[in-house]
Amino acid sequence: MTQEAVMRGIDTRELRNAFGTFATGVTVVTTRTPDGVPHGATVNAFTAVSLDPPLAQVTLTRTSRAARYLEGAPFAINILSLEQMDVAMHFAGKALDEEPEWTLDGNVPVLLKNAATLECRPWNIYDGGDHIIVVGEVIAMDITKREPLLFFGGKFREIGRPVEGLPWDHSGDAPESGWFAGSTCFKPLPTP
Repeated sequence: MTQEAVMRGIDTRELRNAFGTFATGVTVVTTRTPDGVPHGATVNAFTAVSLDPPLAQVTLTRTSRAARYLEGAPFAINILSLEQMDVAMHFAGKALDEEPEWTLDGNVPVLLKNAATLECRPWNIYDGGDHIIVVGEVIAMDITKREPLLFFGGKFREIGRPVEGLPWDHSGDAPESGWFAGSTCFKPLPTP
């Protein structure tokens, strides 16, 4: 535990465990090194940022080699499918005997058999403490029918059964709801 974490009273292992209770997808961010060699890193800190302009972000450990290669470089966010657990492990440092299947799409290496792929041009990089936050503008995408690979509690998972209940059309702050786009009133949450 770092001295600063001790001073704040935060146990970094417990914090990591708390973060692990949030189920995520698994991605591999791919780019090319300055001398043109394809490179990738497994990342589960991925999120959509904006629809207009189309932005997505990944967060990488500052000490990773991939973090050095992303400054000003185009990259792809390969959203892994259930059949790519070995690919996730490969790019997390447990190299496979054979290189994962990929293709070069323009300047960006893209893995094959993804659930989806977002190709991005650099937008901005932000300080994230011991991580960097890389935001890219999505310039191309591919969506397949493959099931995504999930990560929860330090283990890979697959999608389970749907939860019964109301159908989900859009969130309450979606433009279609009218609330976010200038409604004059809203119903507050009930107080306990």
